[in-house]
Amino acid sequence: MQKIKWKFGAIAALATLPVASWAQSSVTISGIMDAGVSYVSNQSGKSNLRADNGIGVPNILFIKGQEDLGGGTAAIFQLESQFNLSTGASLPGNNLIFGRQSLVGLRDNKWGTLTAGNQYEFMHDSLLFGGFDSALTYGGYYTFRQGPFNALAVPNNPTGASDFDRLAGLARVANSVKYLSPDFNGVTFGGMYGLGEVAGDTSASRTISLGTNYASGAFGLAAAYTDARYSTMSNGHDGIRNWGLGARYRIGDYKLNLLYTNTRNTLTKGEVNVYQAGVNWQMDVAWNLGVSYEYMKGNAQLAHNYAHQGNATLQYWLSKRTDIYLQTVYQKAGGDNATTQAWINGLYGPGSASSTGSQAIFRIGMATRF
Repeated sequence: MQKIKWKFGAIAALATLPVASWAQSSVTISGIMDAGVSYVSNQSGKSNLRADNGIGVPNILFIKGQEDLGGGTAAIFQLESQFNLSTGASLPGNNLIFGRQSLVGLRDNKWGTLTAGNQYEFMHDSLLFGGFDSALTYGGYYTFRQGPFNALAVPNNPTGASDFDRLAGLARVANSVKYLSPDFNGVTFGGMYGLGEVAGDTSASRTISLGTNYASGAFGLAAAYTDARYSTMSNGHDGIRNWGLGARYRIGDYKLNLLYTNTRNTLTKGEVNVYQAGVNWQMDVAWNLGVSYEYMKGNAQLAHNYAHQGNATLQYWLSKRTDIYLQTVYQKAGGDNATTQAWINGLYGPGSASSTGSQAIFRIGMATRF
């Protein structure tokens, strides 16, 4: 037993040597967590009370590090582990401890940042992190896109249409190389290539993503494009193509955002357009109210299905890191079929859709950051 303890102690000591040896190096551990109770008006014809977590913010543990290489250049790495707060299980699967992100690269003040690994693409980076989706500030996971569009048939997706425009980061790009420029007077841009790793066919199962942002004071604009091909679609030559535009503006205590996204299955030609508008009111130091509306419309391949969705979230900040909130989300769906069902994002599993064209959620939750 003593020998085992000594070995553990020696390993722990060795693990601290890089930080101790190079003062310019740093490793930080941080995270975000959310828990709460949600009442769903209709799931397969019945109301439901759920102990949902990871809704206001996802439950993620971050490990980030950098080493100063001199001359404005640093080696960087980032690991992200998402988990179910109620059970402790890793997401999206127990065998994917760092399934959210895992990357390593170089950052240079003059030339920008180059990373490789399993990473977000620019629908997520440019449009969500740029502040153009209401979900980032106050809407949370229920506000991202779902609706009666399962016929989009997005591969490796829990419903076939959850987060179909990719802003929530439900899908990451494995085996990818990504570049992000430095800031040029408020303009940044970037590109990503995900290698399909199919011998003899470099175009099969690959992912291409591009994004650009502009920020000047209270005003911001963004555009993004992602074309992801899947091995299960035309032997890797078809997939899901997304593009989107965003605008935001701050007027005093109000933040306004506009978002448009287009999602297309290049094999079936199924397509959904999304239009979102939101306003976030910082009522005082502690109170915040956010309201958003989005309209989602499918084409003929998706039976002209559509959904109107509204969200209202009232937050009270106990501190700079912790808030409690009340949220309500309502979706009204319709289309060519009389049986079109409403389905709010984040409700997974058999029987999660409404039995009718409407569905509502009322939630009380708490989120904290460390």
